[in-house]
Amino acid sequence: MDTSAMMDQTGSERTVVTDEDFVLDVSEDIQTDKNFASQGFWKGVLTRFRNNTRAMIGLIIIVLIMLFSIFGPMLSGYGYREIVSVRIDGTDVVAKSLSPRIAGLHKTTGDPAEDAFADKTFLFGTDTLGRDLWTRVWYGARISVMIAFVTIFTDMVIGMSYGLISGYFGQTCDAIMQRFVEISNSIPRLVIVGVLATFMPKGVWLVIVALLLTEWIGMSKIARAEMLKIKGLEYIMASRTLGAKNLRIIFSDVLPNTIGPVITQVMFSIPVAIFTEAFLSFVGVGIVLPQCSIGSLIEDGFNNITTLPYQILPPIIVLALLMLAFNFVGDGLREALAPRIEDM
Repeated sequence: MDTSAMMDQTGSERTVVTDEDFVLDVSEDIQTDKNFASQGFWKGVLTRFRNNTRAMIGLIIIVLIMLFSIFGPMLSGYGYREIVSVRIDGTDVVAKSLSPRIAGLHKTTGDPAEDAFADKTFLFGTDTLGRDLWTRVWYGARISVMIAFVTIFTDMVIGMSYGLISGYFGQTCDAIMQRFVEISNSIPRLVIVGVLATFMPKGVWLVIVALLLTEWIGMSKIARAEMLKIKGLEYIMASRTLGAKNLRIIFSDVLPNTIGPVITQVMFSIPVAIFTEAFLSFVGVGIVLPQCSIGSLIEDGFNNITTLPYQILPPIIVLALLMLAFNFVGDGLREALAPRIEDM
């Protein structure tokens, strides 16, 4: 920067700065983190999530189980309620309690009833009625996951709306709404299921209603906490000053900024819903025959665990993988949405 020197009245030298001394430096020598500058919030979340090995493993497991639950029953060629049988000498022989086998690799045993199915493939074997367990396991996984997704995303809408409204209005409204939450949360889930089982038939809808009545509470607490943290910020006060309606502020200004913690809660709630459905079906108040789910298949396998242990292994493994995978994905989302300083 060039400057000119002048003498003041006391004889001392002083520096005079002109407009030509201020020049905008547009050179490429300026050190700028171009990657950070061009990276939005959700792009950063996706990058951190992809760099999380456990989260990616969990996501791959979930995708594989989803694909098998959709296309797995088609690969076997049997229906989930179909009893496999062949006709020998005018008599129908049913494939009851067959061990896992692959056509062409299974050795004959000398038993005509079992050797009749030596040319058929049953990767998971058959149950005591002669139904293919491969088909039933993946069909049951489809039912369990469908129930979990329907109930959790419905609970997300209900819980978020309830929590945001409670936290926004506060005072008397918040006190009344939170007392209702405390009362609902204090009722054991089994009591709710027992009451529902008195008035509703056993099946998919009983499980869905039971989950709808219990799983929304956690969502509402998270949404309320986020509302209490955000509603005092400047941009909310500016919207209110400019005349924005309450519902617009809640669902247009606050809701987008609370979606991160809610998504994380959803990912942790899905395995809970899957396990709850499996438990209800296991104790006999969930899915009824001839339909099947992970829980009902575990119940059937448990009844024959001493004589036919292979029947209980596939549904238990699928249930364990689903719960583990969703927890991995939930942990990955939590770390991606709220990274620690050392991870930045």
